[in-house]
Amino acid sequence: MPAPIIAAVVGLLFFLGYRYYSSYLARKTYALDPNFVTPAHEFSDGVDFVPTNKHVLFGHHFTSVAGAAPIVGPAIAVFWGWGPALLWIVIGTIFAAGVHDMGSLVVSVRHKARSIGSLASDVINRRARTLFLLIIFFLLTLVNAVFAVVIGNLFVANPGAVIPIFLQIPFAIAIGQYIYRKRTAALIPSLIGVVILYFLIFVGQQFPVDIAPLADMLGIDNPRNLWVIIMFAYTFIASRIPVWMLLQPRDYINSHQLFVALAIIVIGIIVGWETVVAPAFNDVPEGSPSIFPFLFITIACGAISGFHSLVASGTTAKQLNKDTDARHVGYGAALGEGSLAVGAVLAVTAGAAATRADWDVLYPDFATASGGATNNFVQGIAAFANNLGIPLELGVVFAAVVVIAFAATTMDTGVRLQRYVVQEIAELAGWTKIARNITLATSIAVAVPLAMALLPGGGEQGYTFGVLWQLFGTTNQLTAGLALAVIAVWVTRSGRRAWPVIIPLVFLLFMTSWALIANLINFVQAGEWVLAPLDLIIFVLAMWLIVEAFLALRGARADVASGKITGPADSESVDADQDSAPR
Repeated sequence: MPAPIIAAVVGLLFFLGYRYYSSYLARKTYALDPNFVTPAHEFSDGVDFVPTNKHVLFGHHFTSVAGAAPIVGPAIAVFWGWGPALLWIVIGTIFAAGVHDMGSLVVSVRHKARSIGSLASDVINRRARTLFLLIIFFLLTLVNAVFAVVIGNLFVANPGAVIPIFLQIPFAIAIGQYIYRKRTAALIPSLIGVVILYFLIFVGQQFPVDIAPLADMLGIDNPRNLWVIIMFAYTFIASRIPVWMLLQPRDYINSHQLFVALAIIVIGIIVGWETVVAPAFNDVPEGSPSIFPFLFITIACGAISGFHSLVASGTTAKQLNKDTDARHVGYGAALGEGSLAVGAVLAVTAGAAATRADWDVLYPDFATASGGATNNFVQGIAAFANNLGIPLELGVVFAAVVVIAFAATTMDTGVRLQRYVVQEIAELAGWTKIARNITLATSIAVAVPLAMALLPGGGEQGYTFGVLWQLFGTTNQLTAGLALAVIAVWVTRSGRRAWPVIIPLVFLLFMTSWALIANLINFVQAGEWVLAPLDLIIFVLAMWLIVEAFLALRGARADVASGKITGPADSESVDADQDSAPR
């Protein structure tokens, strides 16, 4: 199958999804209102609550939710064949991720930008809030720990990426200061930032940074662990400074990288007229994980991801300038991540391998597919760039910078979100010193995933990525299902059309519960006495929350049917394509 045809068909489907389905959601399900005063204006403080242009906020939201997951998941899932992987990405993005991301943002904005976990208390009940916060804390710990390990591995494998990634920080701060002080548009300064970044990629290739000697001098046996410590030291600072200072300008620069990367993928496969050499449906070896339910867990980010609800209700909701911007930011970013996931599929099936035999070497079994996913993507992008005359070595550095930049931005946001969750949990427990002390809460938010990232064992990938990451997919998809439950109850109580939320909710909770049970059996049979209890705890929490959500949804439907709650008529819904200039 020619890769350009696949890219064109998927691009058309995504365009139709945004043009028609997101418009339907904006009018009939979420009733976006251009006159609603968002928390960014109501509580503006210049630190977390900052009214932001929708294009800049799109950049923040997209790069915060993207990270490495929409690359790694699809790059692994093609093990079952590119056909089912691509089908789940397209259907999941249009009918699940867009609904979930947009809905999480809208519900949070309508409730003073509170987190989705906190909202569970109002929408479902207090028990649900506590349970949800515990699941979120575990998910964020996994995300922050694993992304730190991924970044460390990429720095070790691609030392040419070090200079562009770290020098991006000061010039992003300079751009943020310029935009904030001058009150100017972000487009031109951020494009200049992209040009500087790509110049630094060339510099980084000429002057690679290897910290192995420093690690040896400090008595650290693996240089990756030193990079992990450096990244968490950085995020401790980055997660505390105002969002306009670093987070927004760097996110906007990185959002341009998405379009550059996608352009290289599309133009590269057209110029080379690349062909997908992998099978559409792969005959996997005996003993491999079953495509049902594990395909839907392996591809989380890129189809639907619970982490997105944490970002939407954690940082994005505090920056939304107008209620109607939620369509562009929430649904649009879901399509952006879906596009990146499609790019990952094409990179590993048409770029990293030139023939079917080459692909069989890269994907002989599930373990090899999992371990080599990131490198396969990097090599595939470099091959596409080479079709455009870019040397392979430089293309590899470029692809590594793309992955690291997205993962680092996710860590910035993830640690900030974990600090919010720590403070919420501390507030519930009555630990006022932690709840009110940002430094102490941030220290906990950094120390827990740092300790997890440095756990020994697990082979070359590390214990967190090599072992504990097996719980990420189920925990992440469970979080998405629970976020959809909160959204569904809120929409139902508003008297609007909830079926676009309920359908992906039921599907996702079914697949996640199935995967949790299947994993539990596998872990017990394999004697994994760390993973098995954790899986059981997550399953029990999931069942408890599913019951609570079901009862709340049934109660909401009964209240609407009896006339106790009356929602707005469809005629009161508005067109969500409003300009988002600051008021």
